[in-house]
Amino acid sequence: MKKTVADVVIKALLNAGVKRIYGIVGDSLNAILDSIRRSGEIEWIHVRHEEVAAFAAGADAAVAGSIAVCAGSSGPGNMHLINGLYDCHRNLVPVLAIAAHIPSDEIGSEYFQSTHPEYLFQECSHYCEVVTTAKQMPRSITMAMQTAVARSGVSVIVLPGDVAALEAANLPVPEHVFQTPKPVVHPSVPELQKLAEYLNSDRKITLLCGAGCAGAHEQLMQLCDRLKSPMVIALRGKEHLEYDNPYSVGLTGLIGYSSGYHAMMDCDILLMLGTDFPYRQFYPEEAIVLQVDIQASHLGRRTKLDYGVCGDVKATIEALLPYLTQEHSDKHLRKSVEHFEKVRKDLDELAVGKPGKKPIHPQYLTQAISDAAAENAIFTCDVGTPTVWAARYLKMSQNRRLLGSFNHGTMANALPQGIGAQVADPGRQVISLSGDGGLAMLMGDLLTLKQHNLPVKVVVYNNGALSFVELEMKAAGFLESGTELVNPNFATVAEAMGIKGIRVEDPADVEGAIQQALQHDGPVLIDAVVNRQELSLPPKISIKQAEGFTLWMMKAVLNGRGDELIELAKTNLLR
Repeated sequence: MKKTVADVVIKALLNAGVKRIYGIVGDSLNAILDSIRRSGEIEWIHVRHEEVAAFAAGADAAVAGSIAVCAGSSGPGNMHLINGLYDCHRNLVPVLAIAAHIPSDEIGSEYFQSTHPEYLFQECSHYCEVVTTAKQMPRSITMAMQTAVARSGVSVIVLPGDVAALEAANLPVPEHVFQTPKPVVHPSVPELQKLAEYLNSDRKITLLCGAGCAGAHEQLMQLCDRLKSPMVIALRGKEHLEYDNPYSVGLTGLIGYSSGYHAMMDCDILLMLGTDFPYRQFYPEEAIVLQVDIQASHLGRRTKLDYGVCGDVKATIEALLPYLTQEHSDKHLRKSVEHFEKVRKDLDELAVGKPGKKPIHPQYLTQAISDAAAENAIFTCDVGTPTVWAARYLKMSQNRRLLGSFNHGTMANALPQGIGAQVADPGRQVISLSGDGGLAMLMGDLLTLKQHNLPVKVVVYNNGALSFVELEMKAAGFLESGTELVNPNFATVAEAMGIKGIRVEDPADVEGAIQQALQHDGPVLIDAVVNRQELSLPPKISIKQAEGFTLWMMKAVLNGRGDELIELAKTNLLR
């Protein structure tokens, strides 16, 4: 049988170490699927929505530490990839998307399912090109993968179905499809000396650390000890930095702690390391701000910057430490850590479950999950309140992972990312913390868990509302509208799909339900009925937010909804 362009694509993927492709079949993908079938070496992970395919590929890449692949058929099929690919791109994970296209001779004729994918994917990719001849292969596929790996983002190959079926040109597929050089990048000696000049003064120094600090835990502990600095952690840095860290004072931002907020606001010097923390209102206005980031384009784009350098965090700290000669007072560190310990104690006191007292506090549910989960568990969390509770109550260890849509902020990411994480590491415990709104949006892919027998444990925070949106409305002074969800019994739905379902309404049953789920050999869904009125307040309450919340309370009473105020008080004051 003649070798086709599709065969070249699959050969290139195999040489790159790719073991699976996430997607949904369609006629424009026929040649690709036939080549996968004949190769017998790549698994087709059949999902129920292409958006899930992209999310899953992103989680796969994050867990496996290598490029992952998803595919969509022409027109609507590959358009469904877009939201998931935006998330991958903003999470800085290498993903290749194969966007099948209409027949090449019909391009430009308003043909059935006609789109212009080369334009559609431009904003969520570093590389997006159309393959129109056999001679473009394998060079196009190798360039796409090299770009995705080199720039830690998305590449898209737009491949018309008829071109995929063409006889391939006699061009060899490289044995090593992409290269992964790992240069050591740190600032020059003059830059290090200038950075040290700022730090060699007995001023209050606070570190703000993010995902760019991955792999630098030991060096950061040395730096905090040398500078006597508290460490504030951005959300994407939690999985890398929170464990075994006596200098941690928690997170800041909309879902952070007051201790993290004040540690930044009270400092004289803020040293940002590997973070692109976006919320400008949480940066100090008077402090000197220093920044280290491997991406020089990130320097100074979030707050005013006094001095910034380009470098890998680990390599930069190792090169910087010999230049730090000043002895520092530990007063700022001690004050910040004591504040954090008080805040942590207050948060832990909220994580209570009294038998018979319904509904369940989500804090208690999350802490119980954290306590029961494996030391190397992978957690995924939906945006909104599941992210809040994950940030505050999941305890990280050196081997635990936490994945979410922390930059793109899209609903419905937790279940799809759980699929990708479980496929990438079948022997590892994967727990999806799903909102009821998020799960309902892509609930069809519970069937993917069943079809591929993926033992993901899905915990649904069922509060019958888009509750984080409700909180935002209250803070802005609006009566909540359009946020109520009429939910099914999700456990019953899961059972109908052939998945073990557990419904839990009483706090007394929470720990038992979690143990039952974790011990089950297969996928499980826990439908946990949690309190809708739980407040997840940010560490900084502005005057405008306080005024808005007061206005909401007045409107609630005037509109005959005073019972909501009573429930709010019972939930948050009378525990």
